[in-house]
Amino acid sequence: MSEVLLEVQNLKTYFTITKGKVKAVDGVSFTLNKGESIGLVGESGCGKTTTALSVIRLLPKEGNVEGGKIIFEGNDITNLEEEKLSDFRWKEVSMIFQGAMNALNPVKRVCDQIAEPILLHEKISKTEAMKRVKELFELVELDTNLMYSYPHEFSGGMRQRAIIAMALACNPKLIIGDEPTTALDVMVQAQILDLINDLRKKLNMSMIMITHDLSIITETCDKVAIMYAGKIVELGETEEVVTNSLHPYTKMLISAFPNIYGERKMVDSIPGDPPDLYNPPEGCRFAQRCHMVNSKVCIPEESPPLIDYTGEGHFVACHLWRNSNV
Repeated sequence: MSEVLLEVQNLKTYFTITKGKVKAVDGVSFTLNKGESIGLVGESGCGKTTTALSVIRLLPKEGNVEGGKIIFEGNDITNLEEEKLSDFRWKEVSMIFQGAMNALNPVKRVCDQIAEPILLHEKISKTEAMKRVKELFELVELDTNLMYSYPHEFSGGMRQRAIIAMALACNPKLIIGDEPTTALDVMVQAQILDLINDLRKKLNMSMIMITHDLSIITETCDKVAIMYAGKIVELGETEEVVTNSLHPYTKMLISAFPNIYGERKMVDSIPGDPPDLYNPPEGCRFAQRCHMVNSKVCIPEESPPLIDYTGEGHFVACHLWRNSNV
């Protein structure tokens, strides 16, 4: 039986603005086993990154976890003390941020930047830290002769590999990748995704991958959670969700993705815009954009719960699936 690493229970993360609170994440739940990977997929603003930042406790000052629990290896870290967060973020969980290629300090050598978290969190000498940096360069397939180079001497793909090496510096159990291939060309994207996937399996790490691109999830993740307007609307094994989609939003996301093997045609788009999360609509939040909407069921009722429709771990939050007589 797989051992649970992370359990997110009914997570609610809100942002305080002048006129009130924005419900960026509103009741998200999922589990992640050791060595397993899950993808968070959805349009911009659906709550993917906020969910990840809540897990790693790196929310901006306007954001706050207002409900639910985040349990890591059996310990509730939802209100972890500030002095313990630094070690948690590097030694237990680390993150590859969106636009990470530009996260390196341009006036510091790459090796020194990777060594910094090692020296901060491990009781080792500078010589031992540099030995670890060399091992990390080899692990991410970077030429060790370039250790003492500056970021501007690296290509985009090389800088991304260096950022991955930094994320692995303290041997975390969970890696969070927030659009880790943003701004890379297609060939380099494929190389970076292969590298991340290989490292995850080699080091037996767990991973949360955040993206709007379903093709990335199918290549890298065991499970997928489809998010819309701060909620998970479908959750299950990646292949099952992609080949047997239940939620109308998931179906529309897949139909909006180009198929290089099928008929050449314009891809479908999803009409309308996501709702305002300061004042989200009653009932199903996707109802105003859904081609299957039933006005008697979807709009007046409360938000549909996430239920295991198949009984085998394929969850969906849709009134039409819950009410089989509709």
